[in-house]
Amino acid sequence: MRALILIVAALPAFASAATLREVTVDHVDGTYVMRSEAWFDVGIEKIFGLLLDWDESTKFSSVVVESRNLAPAPDGRGRFYSRNQGCLWFFCKSFERYGYVEHERFKYIEATIDPEKSDFEVSDERWDFREEADGTVVIYAFKMKPKFFIPPLIGPAILKSKLKNGGVNAIDRIEALARDYTPDAD
Repeated sequence: MRALILIVAALPAFASAATLREVTVDHVDGTYVMRSEAWFDVGIEKIFGLLLDWDESTKFSSVVVESRNLAPAPDGRGRFYSRNQGCLWFFCKSFERYGYVEHERFKYIEATIDPEKSDFEVSDERWDFREEADGTVVIYAFKMKPKFFIPPLIGPAILKSKLKNGGVNAIDRIEALARDYTPDAD
């Protein structure tokens, strides 16, 4: 019995320290807006590098089935591609995003899609970073308006739930990956 108590007491030490402080998802006129704030027990250089590396996103998002960095645009902006797949009950859809990435090292990453090449009218993301208590706070903002059909009566509620739960589930995976991530030197 004493050994069991020691094992149970030690479990929090093995658990992830990532903390989701806030997550909200709203739906207005066909546009979904998500905002979250999370604290990671990992240095800013590793979290920033991981989230800037689109090749890694399939490892922490259950929706992203293919993703990669693309050659820079002629104007020098970074580019990305991702293919996501998800189901809302019986309605399943695979959708693509082609876009541009801009960033300021250890401050922010901003990803905007090219609507002519993507399955969205809008699908923009922004991550803001700051150091806090020997870790990193990431504030994530996401705005999405799909070109594809979402069932009107139940679709928005289910999609809002999936966005929220997906974010909650991803933070531990992001932190675990970031611990072992070796960022490229800029």
